[in-house]
Amino acid sequence: MKIRTPYNRDDLRIKDKDYVLEIGPGNNPSFRPDVVVDKFIDNNYHRYGDLKIYKHQKFIHADGINLPFKDKEFDYVICNQVLEHVDDPVKFIEEQCRVAKRGYIETPSIIGEFLFPKESHKWVILDIDNKLVIYEKSKIMGDYRNNYGELFLNYLPYQSLIYKLLWFTEGNLMMNRYEWADQIDYIINPQDDYYSSFFNKKWNKQMAEKIFPRRTLAKELLKIFNSSVYLIKTKLKWKFMREKPISWKEYFKLNNIKV
Repeated sequence: MKIRTPYNRDDLRIKDKDYVLEIGPGNNPSFRPDVVVDKFIDNNYHRYGDLKIYKHQKFIHADGINLPFKDKEFDYVICNQVLEHVDDPVKFIEEQCRVAKRGYIETPSIIGEFLFPKESHKWVILDIDNKLVIYEKSKIMGDYRNNYGELFLNYLPYQSLIYKLLWFTEGNLMMNRYEWADQIDYIINPQDDYYSSFFNKKWNKQMAEKIFPRRTLAKELLKIFNSSVYLIKTKLKWKFMREKPISWKEYFKLNNIKV
């Protein structure tokens, strides 16, 4: 079940002694995982750059729908910007629940998909009623040809403090950020009007408030304050963090791994 909506991957409830897995780190791996799994080594169709790995991590070449691990081998699993790409979301999700006790999934929201679409995305996802509602992208009406990713992904998050605060105060505006324990609640291609309308109909006031609930002024001010504090802490953390991930070629050479 869903336990919370974190600010981002740096705001996860991972304990110091937890054994952590990341599935599909691509060109932007998380630092915390002990083990990383990626299906594609030298194919960048599903990502923005070459595969990178931190030196302390163990790399496993495997598919996310068939993980070579024992049941509940990991305490925590991170899956960032991968679910929307997979052919079989059911097997992909169930494998995460099988190998880990808790985890975090992040994907573009339906608004994010319109602003910065990617051809390799097969699914559009919304967090509704603490469920990941997963809808086949090809079945949704809409024009995905205009891509504003350079503005909304590569420029504003680094240049605009106000925009960054928007990401933190309205956590599910551009992304679904879903931290879970035990099991992931999900629905694939819902047929009932309640869920499918979010993907195929014009949003009314009730639908908008379902995804973005109203807050009192006091809660709004507290949200802004907490988000500001978190943003400053994150900036300082990354400023003084010296270790950077290395390319898969460097990693393989360092660990005597042959492709």
